Amino acid sequence: MKENKILSNKGYLYMTEFFAGMSVMAVELGASRLLAPYFSSSQIVWTIIIGTIMIAMALGNIYGGRYADKNPNPDKLYGRILFAAVWIALIPVVGKYVILAITALLVFTVNSNFLVWAGFMACMLLFVFPLFLLGTVTPSLVKYTVDSLTDSGKTVGMLNASNTIGSILGTFLPTFVTIPSVGTSVTFLIFAGILLLLSIIYFVGVGKGSKRMAAGVFIFLLCCVTGYSESFAFWEKDLTYEGESVYNYLQVREDDNSVILSTNVLFGVQSVMRKDNSLTGMYYDYALAAPFMANVTKKEQPKILILGNGTGTFAAQCKRYFDRVQVEGVEIDEKITGLARQYFKLPEDVDVITCDGRAYLNVADQKYDVIMVDAYQDITIPFQMSSSEFFVLVKEHLTDDGVMVVNMNMRGQEEGNINQYLADTISTVFGEVYTADVPGTTNRELYASNSGKMLSDFTVNSSQIPDPKLSDMMQQVAMAMKIYEAGDYLMTDDKAPVELLGMKAIDDLIFGEIEYYKQIVEKGGISSLLDALEQ
Repeated sequence: MKENKILSNKGYLYMTEFFAGMSVMAVELGASRLLAPYFSSSQIVWTIIIGTIMIAMALGNIYGGRYADKNPNPDKLYGRILFAAVWIALIPVVGKYVILAITALLVFTVNSNFLVWAGFMACMLLFVFPLFLLGTVTPSLVKYTVDSLTDSGKTVGMLNASNTIGSILGTFLPTFVTIPSVGTSVTFLIFAGILLLLSIIYFVGVGKGSKRMAAGVFIFLLCCVTGYSESFAFWEKDLTYEGESVYNYLQVREDDNSVILSTNVLFGVQSVMRKDNSLTGMYYDYALAAPFMANVTKKEQPKILILGNGTGTFAAQCKRYFDRVQVEGVEIDEKITGLARQYFKLPEDVDVITCDGRAYLNVADQKYDVIMVDAYQDITIPFQMSSSEFFVLVKEHLTDDGVMVVNMNMRGQEEGNINQYLADTISTVFGEVYTADVPGTTNRELYASNSGKMLSDFTVNSSQIPDPKLSDMMQQVAMAMKIYEAGDYLMTDDKAPVELLGMKAIDDLIFGEIEYYKQIVEKGGISSLLDALEQ
């Protein structure tokens, strides 16, 4: 009687469908945030997440439909929901270790497409099974809710509507509420708790499953105690700050000399500040050549715009070395700007606009002497800021002798690499294009102008620098600078394959770095590797 009574309550069955749909989307978004600090949040990683989850859901639909016809026992369905809840609760506890284990395995076993393989394996191990179980919900509920063929269309429609509405909320809540407020780990626990409560209500209603409920509650509570941490770099003990924003994983660390911002756990430095206000030794110093190319030192009120301000390393340097300069920054992540004010001494008179760089140019009516383009989505370039249409927009916001400087990370050597695409695209817009590789890094700075005097102005103005260290740095830039011979590669708004090109460059970086350690393993095994890491 108890079982029939709870199944006769279609409102509860619709609620089951609602929360199942909500949890699927929440787990999908949580998956992207769990993987992003390790593998980036590029379109490639998103494609892997969506693809594997859709496969899991499809297989779940097939299995759930067949099983519902053979054994229409709702105990089995709510048992699967309970199991899915426990699995999802375990993700924040073990997920980071699984991802690092996969990373360690793959860097020694694959030779290409590292992000694809790593992301795919992580999704398969962590997310496919619980979402396969949730995929069985809809066909099973159809079996319990359809009373007759006369109202089957209406009933199935209500189930799909419940699932869709739940999915909508499951899309918005993690992105705008739970992840920014309490983090990715707690987001997994929240939606796992919802599924667990849903199954407990069923089993209490039918008077069954006390052992399953007790085990599920115990594991869930254990996960709440051990899995709530926001730390992705759990092996780091001295981080100044670690957290998340709507857009990024954020990590601030410091030593005696520097404060550094990273938006990726495994590789990449997005901003750096020297505590003694000296030059950084990185690409920001090379970018300082652009104001000299644009005659900033000779103008009354020069203006510099930075698209991708980050924590303001370049902005602070411009304020330090150039008198009377007005610096504006555009940064899409407001939380990064907050960190810039708190930890990186971003000057108060640097106005930072929270906006996408291209969107800002679309509405801005000012012209600038220098525009620096340093916008990255984690470790990948936003496609909308890599096309010829975007660079035309930049050109329209430059003064007659204005200069655009672009930070191009992940420089590659093979034909058709991402920097070649970028430089060729820029060359279709600007008449003068020069590049300079930054020694000891993977960065390349590109300088572009239509003035016709960019290099000669740089030579004259850089010869009059009073600061000896900055003067020496500009001499290094002059020695590294090369005129760019354009090819035929082009990126447009319609076709800008920056994710695929970036993935190839990342592969080169990763396997270039790891080759040394692979040789150690081949010669002396794992013990030799451990000895090398301890040194």
